Amino acid sequence: MANKSHFNAGHIAMNTLKKNGVAHSSQIETKMPEKTYHGLFTKDAVEFLKQMPDSSVQLVLIDPPYNIDLAHWDTFENYLDWAKQWLDEIYRILTDTGNCVIFGGFQYQDLKKGDLLEIMHYTRHNTDLRFTNLVIWYYKNGMSAHRFFANRHEEAIWLSKTKNYFFDLDSVRVPYDEESKKTALKDKRLLPESIEKGKNPTNVWEIGRLNGNSVERVGHPTQKPLELIRRFVKGLSYPGSLVLDFFGGSGTTGRICIEESRNSILVDNDPAMLDYFKKHRQSMNGNIFSAPYEIKVSPNLDEFLGIVKNEVEIEC
Repeated sequence: MANKSHFNAGHIAMNTLKKNGVAHSSQIETKMPEKTYHGLFTKDAVEFLKQMPDSSVQLVLIDPPYNIDLAHWDTFENYLDWAKQWLDEIYRILTDTGNCVIFGGFQYQDLKKGDLLEIMHYTRHNTDLRFTNLVIWYYKNGMSAHRFFANRHEEAIWLSKTKNYFFDLDSVRVPYDEESKKTALKDKRLLPESIEKGKNPTNVWEIGRLNGNSVERVGHPTQKPLELIRRFVKGLSYPGSLVLDFFGGSGTTGRICIEESRNSILVDNDPAMLDYFKKHRQSMNGNIFSAPYEIKVSPNLDEFLGIVKNEVEIEC
């Protein structure tokens, strides 16, 4: 059966724009910032979001609690009632080209349990957020099972504020193997210059989970791999833009933003986030391509956003 994407009007239009050297309306002219800023806030997520101004964030990237009683921060009587409070704020704070990524899983049992299906249903029927992609994080290591098929993946939904969402495919392309590259170059529907850059990583990403003795570990029980977070940050935000993680947890998002020259805000009601983030910074390898950075713990929010605003490039 033919690949549906070859007959998709949007796909064809994008290829036509590229062939004619015309930029898509969502394209943003960017350059490497001279310095990035990273604000750390020990605060309740909902309380913090209500203080954020409209259209101030390029990427919201969150891994919320799943309500499976891992710790005190992972227990809610009615998960959806709690989640609605922060879901209702996301559309307002995103820029017009802004994106939102929410990690989760499909483990629905009852109203107490958190589930990405509930979040997807609520955002579709009760917010103006647009569903763009479902990304499957596939990994080979995990728990065994006897009463169901053993789980080897988690999901993340990618939402956008408008149809002009920012997406930088070139920054996250993966190399072709030699045989696949030869085949792709024979396909007249594909652009040779795009093939040279690499292929679309698709929406199924094989990235290993962190095992117990991984050098990446900083102590948080649900820490995500660096490369998983990096792909979202690079693809859905741009240098100098602002990334917000209001379930800061292990601080991984902040570390990636430093390495990829984005500004960031990390929020968590658990002060342990500050220690986790400190461990990340101690283990970071020097990246000569990233900008100098400054960490601000519990700064005045308006002043912090004023500093960051000077670093954000003007959209085309």
